[in-house]
Amino acid sequence: METPSSEQRPHAFVRPGAVADVLTAVARDPDLLDCDLALLDERADAFVLPDMSSAELRASYTRAAIELTSPEAPRWEFVAARLLAADFAAELEREQEERGLEGFVDKVHYLVGEGLYGSYIVEGYSDAELAEAAAFIDPSRDALFTYSGLDLLLRRYIIRNRAHRPLESPQEMFLGIALHLALKEPAEVRLEWVRRFYDMLSRLEVTMATPTMSNARKPHHQLSSCFIDTVPDSLEGIYRSVDNFAQVSKFGGGMGMYLGHVRAAGGSIRGFEGVAGGVIRWIRVINDTAVAVDQLGMRQGAVAVYLDAWHRDLPEFLQLRTNNGDDRMKAHDVFPAVCYPDLFWRLAEEDLDAPWHLMCPHDIEQHRGYRLEDFWGEEWERRYLACVDDPRIEKRTVTVKDIVRLVLKSAVETGTPFAFMRDTVNRANPNPHAGMIYCSNLCCEIAQNTSEIETVSREVETREGDTVVVTETRPGDFVVCNLASLSLGHLPVEDDAHLARTVETAVRALDNVIDLNFYALPYAKITNRRYRSVGLGASGYHHMLAKRGIGWETEEHLAFVDELFERINRHAIEASCALAAERGPYGLFCGSDWQTGAYFEKRGYVSDAWRELAARVRVHGMRNAYLMAVAPTSSTSIIAGTTAGLDPVLRKFFLEEKKGSVLPRVAPDLSMRTYWYYKPAHLIDQMWSVRAAGVRQRHIDQAQSVNLYITDEYTLRGVLALYLEAWRSGVKTVYYVRSKSLEMAAASCESCSA
Repeated sequence: METPSSEQRPHAFVRPGAVADVLTAVARDPDLLDCDLALLDERADAFVLPDMSSAELRASYTRAAIELTSPEAPRWEFVAARLLAADFAAELEREQEERGLEGFVDKVHYLVGEGLYGSYIVEGYSDAELAEAAAFIDPSRDALFTYSGLDLLLRRYIIRNRAHRPLESPQEMFLGIALHLALKEPAEVRLEWVRRFYDMLSRLEVTMATPTMSNARKPHHQLSSCFIDTVPDSLEGIYRSVDNFAQVSKFGGGMGMYLGHVRAAGGSIRGFEGVAGGVIRWIRVINDTAVAVDQLGMRQGAVAVYLDAWHRDLPEFLQLRTNNGDDRMKAHDVFPAVCYPDLFWRLAEEDLDAPWHLMCPHDIEQHRGYRLEDFWGEEWERRYLACVDDPRIEKRTVTVKDIVRLVLKSAVETGTPFAFMRDTVNRANPNPHAGMIYCSNLCCEIAQNTSEIETVSREVETREGDTVVVTETRPGDFVVCNLASLSLGHLPVEDDAHLARTVETAVRALDNVIDLNFYALPYAKITNRRYRSVGLGASGYHHMLAKRGIGWETEEHLAFVDELFERINRHAIEASCALAAERGPYGLFCGSDWQTGAYFEKRGYVSDAWRELAARVRVHGMRNAYLMAVAPTSSTSIIAGTTAGLDPVLRKFFLEEKKGSVLPRVAPDLSMRTYWYYKPAHLIDQMWSVRAAGVRQRHIDQAQSVNLYITDEYTLRGVLALYLEAWRSGVKTVYYVRSKSLEMAAASCESCSA
């Protein structure tokens, strides 16, 4: 007997008009043919109450589509997204009608007047240009959103007024960002770049960093995600760094702070022995600042604090976030990270019982005349051993095993400390002529030259009859992270021409961010424009592999990403070189590894194509000192409907409860074809993840946010083996260790259910 269609089957109420329009389109979409609309009607009927409004009836259908989403029927999340989009469109239309807004140009002027849009948009573009740009909008691209992605975008990213009423559609958001990013392009090509920026964003092929997505087009356009500061060993310098963190946090930025210069507890001050409080006291000040400067009550500040593996305060540092011990020595709101020399890992590999000497950097400078932390590699090791042999320098001697135990205990219990492979990072530094890399940022993907800000002078002056105190400072290298990510799961990565064009567009957008950014600190502006560093990364990594039927734990995986990331890197260098030819190279290009060709030699780029590109770089230069960095991309990957960063999925499907609602989380493009390639993160042999990170690292001039996923079956020795493999493989940083009980992991292992 033939089953009646959704149009023929009786149900308790007639579909609201907006719902009927959406479902008519759904019925015609070949990608959604497996969604039985009669089943949706039946499920929606169950939520109906007498005298419901049209909006409530629409919400019933949306809820029904959410509840129908399952591993067996994952496409319902797209039906739910379309229903949510229709509901939002109706709300937005009411708000626009109430304000008499007609068209995009009218809206932009209104938003500028309300202080919700930056006036620079209407100052930089004529109304005719804005109207032409508005024609780029393709509303059909709303259909690319999953329910979770659209829900997040509507809640956190689109412009709303102070009464929280929506005044911007998703596609208008993408266009507004594109208009901002293209603002300073030459007039004759500017709209073409607006179109290209809009296309890459609205097709979900590239995501900009959250600050760019949120703040581009707005009056306070802080577009960068993260910053890095080097803390000096002085009272004035420490408090200046704390103030820098507060200013960055105020505008939504995270911070990495290197504390390796700061003297240890019990060190001398002005010749008085044993009076220094050590780094833990200062970290507690940083911790309290993170809590206090909470971005208008939205979220507290976020900061990673870095310390060298040989610093005398290291044992206490490694217990900052653990739950046992003296609470006065705890700082639960910061993220500790350790900077490791090769020597530490070599000893951990060869002899865990070997002695490891912890020293105060101030003592070393006093007695040896240099700062040990200012060196790396063989030169650091030679000087470290000289310090060990110097009886004037007080040592806190432990075994390598003692430190390893503290590191791994903290990692398993708290997920931290993050690991920064200092020698590996500096060996690969494309700009060793201009300084060195002391630490990374909050998410461990940035590796750029850093140096502390120095006070030059403080003078009392009279200006226009007023007495003022003028403090002069030398800015140092205060790093800014300018980030975007290729959505590898959505890109046809085998189409090299498409990939090259996308990379070119993304690199240009990132270079523009540097000149368009609002800088909370002048130090950030100076460094950003001196180096013009960007961080092109990737998300949707597991999504990409699953779509192509490539298993995570396979040699095919390693070969595939080796070839792919080499191509991405080549296209990024080509794009930066072309920008240098057009706009000029970054200020410190001369003497860099880019200019000498050492960058290409160190990575084994010796083919004819690479040699030709190296020759081009020598002639034209590079626009950007650093090019690639792979960030974690949590929220932006949800918007793009893809997997986060370089991580495997945690689960193929789950329902997340959030503020009274339920959000379906479905592995992207989940089907019978992809199902078995989405092995959950905690069930993957982590050695394969570490090996893959090592393969990719050759092609990434900065670093990657690499997470390790462990269960209770991992011993401490097993976790140590992962760190050693990361070090041997040339991985520059290790981000979180995400532990999960074996029982929980086994319960969620769908890949093994057959």
